[in-house]
Parts: sequence; C-alpha cells; structure tokens
Amino acid sequence: MPISRDFQSMKVWQKSHELTLLIYQATVNFPKEELYGLTSQMRRAAYSIPTNIAEGSGRSSNTEFKRFLQIAMGSAAELEYQLLLAKDLSYLSINQYEPLSLLIVEIRKMLGGFIKYLASQEF
Repeated sequence: MPISRDFQSMKVWQKSHELTLLIYQATVNFPKEELYGLTSQMRRAAYSIPTNIAEGSGRSSNTEFKRFLQIAMGSAAELEYQLLLAKDLSYLSINQYEPLSLLIVEIRKMLGGFIKYLASQEF
C-alpha cells in the first residue's frame, strides 16, 4: 500500500531544496571557465536530489518511489565529491565547504533511512 506523499512536507526534500539554493549561491563566484564545467555539474547534481524526491513521490508504488530515492542518493554522492573538488581547487573556502558537506552527509543519511523504511514495507 503506497504511503501518502506530499514532497514539500518531507524533511529530506526541504533539506535538499535548501542545499540546492546554497549550492547555487556558492558557485556564483566560481571561475567563468567553469560555467559549463564544475559549476553546471554541481548545480545539476544539487537540483537532481529534490527533483527525484518530488518525482518519486508522485509515483504509484513504494517500489518506484524507492528507486527515485536511490537516484537522489547517487546525485548526493556525486555532489559530495564535486564539493570536495571545488574546495581542493580553492573555489570554495573551508568555511564554505564544511557546512555544505555536513548538509550533504545529513541528506544522504535521511535518504538511506527512507529507502530502508520503504524496503521494509515491500512484501
């Protein structure tokens, strides 16, 4: 039986939306030559997280929803690396990097818990 899903009320969606906004702000001052490189990739990975949560919430089964949460998890892992790369390239300061990194880790844990919960509901 599918659970009721209003994606905007989900804490994991709210946090991932917040992360997306923060990533857009953090990448504004990246070098112009990165516009179609790391800037674009980080933004795409960031908005892929809440997008997949939203899309999955509209699917008809928990199994389908879980699949979209797994895609969101992959995007979060991708963004986690890109954030580290941006720090190592000195595009982000440690003060910019650390809170974003902690937020990604929190989101990944939330997604993992949600995926486990949905898996436990399968028969």
